Amino acid sequence: MAASVRLLLCTAFRRSSCRPFSLTAGVPAGSKWRAENNLARSGTEYGPLTDLPDWSFADGRPAPLMKGQERRNKEREEFARRVVALSKEVDRGMQRWRERKEEEKAMDEKKKSNLLKPKGNLLLKKNK
Repeated sequence: MAASVRLLLCTAFRRSSCRPFSLTAGVPAGSKWRAENNLARSGTEYGPLTDLPDWSFADGRPAPLMKGQERRNKEREEFARRVVALSKEVDRGMQRWRERKEEEKAMDEKKKSNLLKPKGNLLLKKNK
């Protein structure tokens, strides 16, 4: 398929020396290595080059945040809020599950206590 497309393009351009080209998707350099070492897919996702300001005032005051930094901070804050909300939801679910287990256990105990008791000779044999 790729060879036929290349041939078609070469004939379409009518060049005497057609340069070969690739139709495959480009792979970011080093992304496999970064993934294996638990780093960002690219060098611009997070880290000191993207998180720290580019400059500061001579008297030491910090520079105002850039738009990208503000956007990333907002996204991180929203993500943290969502994590906390989902964590609370899981905790409530686990608490409700424990309560249900306790209720089921109490119901089983109640059912066992309401069963008919042995009488007469069976009660005497059981106590021995």
